[in-house]
Amino acid sequence: MAGVTSGLMKNKLEAYKCCANDVIKFKLVREEDDLENEDTTFRPDMTHQLFGDQESIFGYRDLSLDVYYTAGALVTYLKIKYMDKVTPQKFEGICADDVEKPIAEMMTSGYLTNIDEFVSVLSKEEMFRPPGELVHSYKTEHGKDNKATTFEVYKASIEDTPDFRKYHERLQTFILFFIDAASYIDVDDNRWTFYLLFEKYQKNGGFCYATVGYMTVYNYYAYPEKIRPRISQVLILPPFQKQGHGAHLLQTFYNECYTKPEVLDITVEDPSDNFQRLRDFVDARNCMALPCFHPDQLRKGFSEEMATESRMKLKLSKRQARRCYEILRLKCVDVNNEEQFKAYRLDVKKRLNLPFHRSGKTLQKLYLLLSPKKLQSEIERRHLRLDIQFQAHFENYIQVLGRLKRATTSTKKKKIRKHKKNRHINKILD
Repeated sequence: MAGVTSGLMKNKLEAYKCCANDVIKFKLVREEDDLENEDTTFRPDMTHQLFGDQESIFGYRDLSLDVYYTAGALVTYLKIKYMDKVTPQKFEGICADDVEKPIAEMMTSGYLTNIDEFVSVLSKEEMFRPPGELVHSYKTEHGKDNKATTFEVYKASIEDTPDFRKYHERLQTFILFFIDAASYIDVDDNRWTFYLLFEKYQKNGGFCYATVGYMTVYNYYAYPEKIRPRISQVLILPPFQKQGHGAHLLQTFYNECYTKPEVLDITVEDPSDNFQRLRDFVDARNCMALPCFHPDQLRKGFSEEMATESRMKLKLSKRQARRCYEILRLKCVDVNNEEQFKAYRLDVKKRLNLPFHRSGKTLQKLYLLLSPKKLQSEIERRHLRLDIQFQAHFENYIQVLGRLKRATTSTKKKKIRKHKKNRHINKILD
């Protein structure tokens, strides 16, 4: 009978389990109407950094966690709702998870729980101005009406931007939901630099700002008198993704580095696949303008001239310059031509195989240690591993080339529209 009771209790408790990814709802609120507009809602990519590897919450039925931010200053509101909760009195001493505790620990600057207070704060958004120094602005056209929208990039640091600390405490909360293995950084280290991206929009006859994303950069010392900036965290918030903002943000940072003789080269800390593709796109696009990356030179293979020129003019490391070479050389290859594609494939595999040879004469050691049968098996495994690596690189490179093609086409269309517009204006003036 005890086993039956236990089974019934277990079945009953199943209704009180949920996936944290499904119950958390974010909003960037510009005006009060956004509170009821589901089109402004977005969900987290991950929650394991708050709710464990299973990303589950126990003890609530029909749970929902609403996490709302004012679009500019990111003042936060939290609302926890549920139909029923597990309590020791009702469920034989079993307790529900403390769902608010990990969120409270994450939000070091605090949050509101009263919606009226949040709406009151929302009315002050027109007074918010981005912290830091304006370093770049650009316009994009999106939507059916191709309406131009202005975006601005600001550069900030804790030392030089007094109002930045509190804003950053709220901004950094997003990384736990959208960057795997992310952690808060020590902002008091003055070697950190922040690049902040905002949308500038009109409201009530004035201008307001909405947070779009940001990037953190740590300036490492490089002997004897150089620095080597390392990109650490890059996040474009979901409502603004796939609109080209990451490329603008990265290029803005690059442009600042180009003019600094003390910058040796630029590195990236443990890049995700998505960021590596973004980096490859921006770097390959920039390399296309260098003479040493002309198609005629690419067909001759990777050269020291490519490494040197890309480092001097674009601050690229030799490793990243080589990736750009492989991407742009693929652009020149007819993949349907067996001879051309084989030459390209062997060239890339030669680079991928380098780690196996850096520790010495690996194959010669294997000849001495392994029997012919085991040696052949080891060689076959290595060839298979290289094939898998090459295929992964090839697929990524194809995606980068596709984006380069779209960007080139888009630029040509804009030039044509601008030319037609100027021609129309000239006719009127004539």
